[in-house]
Amino acid sequence: MSLDPAEAHFPIIPEIAIGQHSLGGREPVFFLGPCVIESEAFVRDTARRIRDIAAEAGARFVFKASYDKANRTSASSFRGMGCREGCQLLADIGRELGVPVTTDVHSPEEAAVAGEFIDVIQIPAFLCRQTDLIEAAAATDRVVNVKKGQFLAPWDVKNIADKLNAFGNLNFFFTERGVSFGYNNLVADMRSLYWMRELGYRVVFDATHSVQRPGGLGGSSGGDGKLAPVLARAAMATGCDGIFMETHPDPSQALSDGPNQVPLDRLGGVLKQLIKIHTLIHES
Repeated sequence: MSLDPAEAHFPIIPEIAIGQHSLGGREPVFFLGPCVIESEAFVRDTARRIRDIAAEAGARFVFKASYDKANRTSASSFRGMGCREGCQLLADIGRELGVPVTTDVHSPEEAAVAGEFIDVIQIPAFLCRQTDLIEAAAATDRVVNVKKGQFLAPWDVKNIADKLNAFGNLNFFFTERGVSFGYNNLVADMRSLYWMRELGYRVVFDATHSVQRPGGLGGSSGGDGKLAPVLARAAMATGCDGIFMETHPDPSQALSDGPNQVPLDRLGGVLKQLIKIHTLIHES
């Protein structure tokens, strides 16, 4: 069986270089890390552990963590350490471990700062159509990852792509992270991955936020973290280029988005399984 993109009638889509990795190559790229930088010691230790787990599983990964959770449900929720300090720390971790790093930005000013340090600039789903932010991210000449908004149809990402092209950045991809499904709930439509690839874009699946229940706990978001690996398997079988998945040593103690993160001690098995699926569907 072969699900080669050419046989699926996809256009030829250029690969995207992310450090030493190639998004869209013969091997998937994983975007792995905790939701937020809880402390310097925490994020350094977690990054080293992920590096070791990924190496053992044979997984290519980009380390991710947010320096600021700017859209928390409650004003009293933990947010993070701030932009410049956080980006500098992530860049230091990337150099130490020899891996690319990514984080999300929330304003043109933050995009400019992140562009000094970060390999992949991520635009959050709720901000995916903000023209000034897209322009600022494009101007960094870094790879840009746009999370598709929960309110967008898959084909609507073309308008975002047109903006990035107009601003001179061709190195971008989209991440599917679920669609609003009634109140406090999301649903993952695997057709979206196919349709965005069909339009000519590289696509990653966010297994973490697709199982989120926004505001589902009243003062914070809930979710079904145990389903994240399940949806990741389905997305990999559909033919996406990579998987975004948050992981934490103890999700029950996480300062942000704990209900949706994969326990670190389960990560290795999940990665091995996903790599096997990716290999299977790309066999000739």
